Parts: sequence; structure tokens; C-alpha cells
Amino acid sequence: MGLLLSYSTWGMPEVPIDVAVAHCAGLGFDGLELTVCPGWRTEGTSLDAAQRREIRRLYTDYEIELGGLCANTTLLADDPTEHADNLARFRAYLDLAAELQGPGEHLSVSTTAGGAAADWERVKRRLADQFGELAAYAGSIGVVVSMEPHVSTALHDPDQALWLLEQVNSPALGIHFDISHFNVQGMDMEEVIAKLAPHSVHTHVKDERGVVPDFEFLIPGEGEMDYPRYLRAMVRAGYDGHIVVEVSKMVQARPGYDPLAAATQSYRVLAAAFAAAGIKRAKTGAATPSA
Repeated sequence: MGLLLSYSTWGMPEVPIDVAVAHCAGLGFDGLELTVCPGWRTEGTSLDAAQRREIRRLYTDYEIELGGLCANTTLLADDPTEHADNLARFRAYLDLAAELQGPGEHLSVSTTAGGAAADWERVKRRLADQFGELAAYAGSIGVVVSMEPHVSTALHDPDQALWLLEQVNSPALGIHFDISHFNVQGMDMEEVIAKLAPHSVHTHVKDERGVVPDFEFLIPGEGEMDYPRYLRAMVRAGYDGHIVVEVSKMVQARPGYDPLAAATQSYRVLAAAFAAAGIKRAKTGAATPSA
């Protein structure tokens, strides 16, 4: 397939999905990740059958790929009732992915683990069991769970992610790889990519400045991220699929945040980075449907 330049509706919680699809397709993005978490207009368990059909129609008509589902759901809630509800909701997101995907597709449904960085040793076996159960269900319906190592959560280190993959040992579990979470921990970009890209089924990128504990996530073009270097390293490591721009909640909290302008800036910066890296995208950008 090669690399695709895509966007995530994570940065568009209040934007109607028809506006988001039209805007991102018009910019030229190849794909659009659908965020289905509570608080977004497209929260997965609230979509009725007609809304699901409309989402699929929009992606088809605008010729933009459905770049996975962003479904962040903590797997480490201490309250048993809350934990059971979280697992049931995530399984519903897996069902939604199976319904929305096209023939031959195996959509990624991504989540962070939850918890705090200091929790790893205490919760790692529990996480292995939870991801194993979810991967077994995902595999039975033809979709993939992608776990995202995330700064300051229990799962935050490349070796932790590789350990979980080894424990679960399922083709229905992969890594959702957001390089920014390792950059702000001061890790070497090429070393992290060499470890994780071969096992990654989905990605996020954003911009950032600083390292833990004094860091911030930014819109592409505002910070220190070297996108051409990143893209070349991903290709060398054999990654094949979506490079998805995510605009963080840090950015969304700014007064006057404009989600459409953020997408426009992101496309400009990342499209230029592909060109600077000498990497041809697998598609030439999405289309606007004819009248």
C-alpha cells in the first residue's frame, strides 16, 4: 500500500462528520480516522443504523479512506462496574469497525491503556489478559485492536508494548504508534521507530516541544518535530499504512481553537514533509464528489 497521509477527528469533537469529511477530503488527505469516544459527535454507541450508513456513504462519496477508529477506553478502572462498562463499550466499538469496514479491510480500533506510569509492574499481567481477550474477539469479527503507548500512562515504553505483543501473540493485536509520546520522553526517534514500526498497524503524529515534565503538544509546524526524518525512518523500518495527524486536547483547550484551520495547517506541513523526504504517497489525495 505505501504511506497515506490522513487526519483524525480527535481534533474535531464538535464538528459534524459531514463537515469533517468534506473539509479533509477537500484539503487532499488520503484518509480520516473516526473518533468514537464519549464527548465526540460520532460517539460509537450513540450512532443509530441510519447514522452509520451515512458515515459509510460520506467516506465512499468523497473517496477518502476510513483510517481506523480512535476509541480510547481505559482498561484499568478500579471499580468493577466501571471496568465492565468500559470493556462492553470497547467491544461495541469493535463491532462498529466491523460494520463500517469494506471488503478485505481489517480496521484498527485503537486505545490507550489508562493508569499511571508507576503502575506498570503491578498491572502488566492484567493488561496482557485484557488485550488478549479483546484481540480474541476482534479477530473473530475481522478487525484489529491497536494499543497505544502513551506518556504518563501505565503503557508508555517501547519494550512494554513489545512484551504485551509477545504475551498475547495474536494477529488481531498491534501497536498504535504515536512517536510524539516517545519524543517528549527524550527517547531517540530512530531507535524507537526501529523497534515499534514493524509491529504497528496505525499511527498518530503531532508536534511537540520540550520533555517530561515540561512539555507541550502542538499543531504540526509549531514545534520541534522533524517530519521528513520521521517519515524516512518509518519507510526504512517497513511501515505501511496511514500516517495520521492528531491534534491534542492541549491544543483544543486554547481560546479560539479552530478545528478546521488546524486541519488545514496540518495538511500543508505534512504534505510538504512527504515531498521533502522524497516519499510518494500511495494516493494523491481524496476527492470531492461530483454533483
